[in-house]
Amino acid sequence: MTTLAYSVYVAPSKPAVSDDLPPGEGRRMWSPTASTLIHGERDAVLVDPLMTLDESRRLADWTTAQGKNVTTVFVTHAHGDHFFGAPALLDRFPQARLVAAADVAAHAGAQWDSPWFDGFWQPRFPDQISDRHLVPEPLPDGRIELEGEELRAIELGHTDTDGTSALYVPSMGLVVAGDAVYGDVHLYLGEAKGHGAQDWLHALDVLAGLRPAAVVSGHKRDGDPDSPDDIGRTRRYIEDFATAAEKAHHHVDLYETMVRMYPDRVNRGVLWNSAKTALP
Repeated sequence: MTTLAYSVYVAPSKPAVSDDLPPGEGRRMWSPTASTLIHGERDAVLVDPLMTLDESRRLADWTTAQGKNVTTVFVTHAHGDHFFGAPALLDRFPQARLVAAADVAAHAGAQWDSPWFDGFWQPRFPDQISDRHLVPEPLPDGRIELEGEELRAIELGHTDTDGTSALYVPSMGLVVAGDAVYGDVHLYLGEAKGHGAQDWLHALDVLAGLRPAAVVSGHKRDGDPDSPDDIGRTRRYIEDFATAAEKAHHHVDLYETMVRMYPDRVNRGVLWNSAKTALP
């Protein structure tokens, strides 16, 4: 069997159209987003084909330059910024399958419908998203074969949205975590009401139990190490947010508390959204 390797492409932060600005911020930005190529001698699996036309075309150029044949494009979770860019990859690798864990595939179609697409994605990224509305097909057994090695979809339930997953490569000790794990970027907790935060913490327990050697976070700074420690850092952020929300009287208080605790994390705009969802 071939020894597998992986490479990570990080699409940089990009402007998003919004007049809902956090205190002190002059514009809204979208978090940098990671896409991962897992490859053997000839073939490869690409995880999360990004969102906009421009960034997905640049990803397709980067992927082609690696000299591998992409057989499968895997989607970790049903947020459009991780799979709307699939057409650019499938144009370059027309024999590749677009797939996801069963629960992810079940949720993905809603991203193209109202209120998500018409009420959220299109207004923020006008004329920047493909008009080919593709959705992944479900993996019946949650497994992908790559040059004799097995890749496993790990269904995680709720993390930063419902029905999420990670892709685990046992031979490498690699977890491509999607948005179950964040790098040095503010977490999106806008869908974490009710039991959402506790469900996310449970998902982190599942990933930690794999004892991974490397973890690729869904949103991360380009060049940062793919450290398993990001699992614990994600956990602490969720716990700190919950504690701060209990003490805050207003979403501005919550936002400012988290900024003081995490002054260097990327994209305060997503923290602003999380705070406004948590408190009036």
